[in-house]
Amino acid sequence: MKIVIIGGVAAGAKAAAKSRRLLPDAEIDIYTDDTHVSYSACGIPFYIEGNFEDYKTLLVRSPEEFAKDGIFVHLQHKVSKILPECKKILIEDLTAKNAFLASYDKLIIATGARPFVPQIKNIALNNIFTVRRIEDAIKIREKISSSKSALIVGGGYIGIEMLEAFVRQGLKVTLFERNAHIMSIFDNDIADLIQTQLLSISDNRFDIFTSETVIEFTGDNNGVNGARTAGGKYLDIDMAVICAGVNPNVELAIDCGIKLGSTGAIEVNDKMETNIQDIYACGDCVQEINIVSGKPVWMPLGSNANKEGRVAAMNACGFPESFTGVLGSAVTRCLGLTMSTTGLTEAAAIAAGFEPVSTTVNKSDKVGYMPDANNITLKLVADKKTGLLLGGQGVGAGDADKRINTLATALLAKLTVEQFVNNDLTYAPPFSPTIDPLLNAAQILMTKIEPTS
Repeated sequence: MKIVIIGGVAAGAKAAAKSRRLLPDAEIDIYTDDTHVSYSACGIPFYIEGNFEDYKTLLVRSPEEFAKDGIFVHLQHKVSKILPECKKILIEDLTAKNAFLASYDKLIIATGARPFVPQIKNIALNNIFTVRRIEDAIKIREKISSSKSALIVGGGYIGIEMLEAFVRQGLKVTLFERNAHIMSIFDNDIADLIQTQLLSISDNRFDIFTSETVIEFTGDNNGVNGARTAGGKYLDIDMAVICAGVNPNVELAIDCGIKLGSTGAIEVNDKMETNIQDIYACGDCVQEINIVSGKPVWMPLGSNANKEGRVAAMNACGFPESFTGVLGSAVTRCLGLTMSTTGLTEAAAIAAGFEPVSTTVNKSDKVGYMPDANNITLKLVADKKTGLLLGGQGVGAGDADKRINTLATALLAKLTVEQFVNNDLTYAPPFSPTIDPLLNAAQILMTKIEPTS
């Protein structure tokens, strides 16, 4: 058996390692145009922030370590074409500047996603970065040492994490978000709360502007030195990062006839199979099914990529396994503020055809007399007619994320509010009030559910 994997970060590396455990005698090759393999892309903002000094901490396994297990990693090798009819791929060696064909019995596509770079005048100036690869992290850290100010374009997860990173490194930071809200994965009311809470601790270290678009960078041979917005603002800056989202890398798939889904990412079944026999796909290049709504979604998250890589490998190796879908569970932090979500927002629930009701509570995460007690805000969403829990969001300086993790389990079990409200959660003053804020929110939400009889 010859297994070829295109891409070697989260999903690709996981697929290779799992394949080796399942088939000790299989021939396994990873081809990637990257200069590193098997690293934590999600950890890049925290390296930039200075949580650790050596970027190699982000590396999970080296090519040499893979080779000891008989997995051969080909760095800076770009797969330029898939030929399903003869089960071969065309590979460009970016170092040697030549091309060659390689055959496969099973092919796993894990090409990931790439940063979306908006059309901004002079965006090719030096010291304007994206945040995706190890090289990005190294260059940004180097530039920080000679900078006093930074601009961030985009207020999603990466933008918010980079805001913290730059502030912790002592830079004056300005963030522009073209939409009306930062963190638009949350409902508008929660996104507004996030912005309000962040700005309340700004101390003139950073500014956040929404409904504002950067239209031009200015600079010279030394690199960027300023930015202009559509609203007429002009800022002097030393560096900028583009955090405007990502797009799935699907061009290779399209070229060989692999079907895309409604999200624009590769469509796969629960075995991670594409529409072409013996070709699988996983990670940030594929769409998933949302477990709550049953509808296709695209959730490029490292947690999903690892699970999908495992399932793709199992099926490619002849060990049937199903991937059940995603809840969209996610969490991040910024300057002591935790932001977490799972399932459907209220807006997403409406789009999915539910009749949602919600409640929002602001409570202490621990008994109030404990010295480390902090407030958290929780929003729960349920279907009005059935009482089915649909999702939730948590924000605060306290332990919001553990409540969202608890809720994620309830969503997976398809519990109603009535079933969930009787949950026997742990209590002790250092960990929770006598009635956990999550259960308190569920009790209030119960009053908004239509009676079943």
